[in-house]
Amino acid sequence: MAQELRACGIVPLDSLEVMVVVDNETDTLSSVDDGVPQIPEVVHLAARTPTERTYAGHQCKTVFDQLCCGCHGLSVLLTGRRADRTHSLLFDVGPYPEIWLDNARRLGIDLASIEHIFLSHWHFDHSGGFPQVIAAIGAARAAAGLGQPVVDLHPNRPDQRGILLPNGVMTMLPPDPTFEAIAQAGGEIIKHGESHAICGGFFLGSGAIDRVTEYETGLAGHHTFRGEAGEPDPLIMDERFVAAWVRGRGVSVFSACSHAGIVNACLGAKTHFPDLPVDIVLGGYHLAGKVIERRIEATVRDLEARIAPRLVAPGPLHRLAGQGALGQCLCPRPLCSKRGGHFVSPERASRLAAARLRCTWGQAFRKTRCQPHSTGTVRRDSPKRGGDIRDAPHHPASCN
Repeated sequence: MAQELRACGIVPLDSLEVMVVVDNETDTLSSVDDGVPQIPEVVHLAARTPTERTYAGHQCKTVFDQLCCGCHGLSVLLTGRRADRTHSLLFDVGPYPEIWLDNARRLGIDLASIEHIFLSHWHFDHSGGFPQVIAAIGAARAAAGLGQPVVDLHPNRPDQRGILLPNGVMTMLPPDPTFEAIAQAGGEIIKHGESHAICGGFFLGSGAIDRVTEYETGLAGHHTFRGEAGEPDPLIMDERFVAAWVRGRGVSVFSACSHAGIVNACLGAKTHFPDLPVDIVLGGYHLAGKVIERRIEATVRDLEARIAPRLVAPGPLHRLAGQGALGQCLCPRPLCSKRGGHFVSPERASRLAAARLRCTWGQAFRKTRCQPHSTGTVRRDSPKRGGDIRDAPHHPASCN
């Protein structure tokens, strides 16, 4: 039996809700299979929208002007519950504050509830929106009589980063926000280069991710600049992941770009939770780009053999070829990525035969206490944003 308290100070949660606020793909039209515990974005939005007219006894609601928007980047809101305690952590923000704030409004997110903001790594598509979003969260918390949000950053901040293309052009990311700009926005900055407990042990923030697999050699052509000095930096060692442990389900891993490799991120999480199964692996799998796409086969192989996650949720920066390979190899586990969806409450979970997930922006998973999952076959799919997903127990089903 897993210990009630890990050496790293992490405690088991009774439930975990995952809301994908920003992602680079949107899909509000694909159908949901019968028996799948998901409410699509439009249906979930309609439940929160007032009726504006009736027709033949039907409620009429306007929702298509309230769908979330996508952009390059990632932002995930994690809400853990344990007994009568609740803590919320925001994992990355994405590049554009107006997109994050607009999606948060459309999703009905209570900004005052966000107490900890975690940056996975210093890349503008994850950090760019920090100052304005922190300011909005800080203002909401101040209005509610709460303290300023904690902003969790890696201490080794570069000035700017870029990628040298084969044609000789260096494509640059905009500069990351400075520590001073983040502090002036109202965030209480803490700097961590090592693994640490977050929100009283509800979440684990990692340190540097060890490169264990032989095929993860870094992001080809990546450079880091400090002042006028630039240097090759393919490994991006400031990248970090977040993990959470739900009692009876296992540990979930939340990665961003996974420049270190999604398998290495999961192996890093398993060093902290060696006796627990891996439940959800959500985030960017970074299986895009001609050089990196050569790693798809090995990545899928190791995810299956060394990690064996219950659910895979590839988000930003994964090529469709990688998604297809994941689906073929990991078909016994659902493939879920992107935003959107709503999973049923625990009392209905026993009636479900499948757990195919769609995860896009605005999507939320809820992981609840249950018995450890048994091996079963579920369908894979590519998720969407815009709903509230409650993650149900794993039950056998057909793989289409």
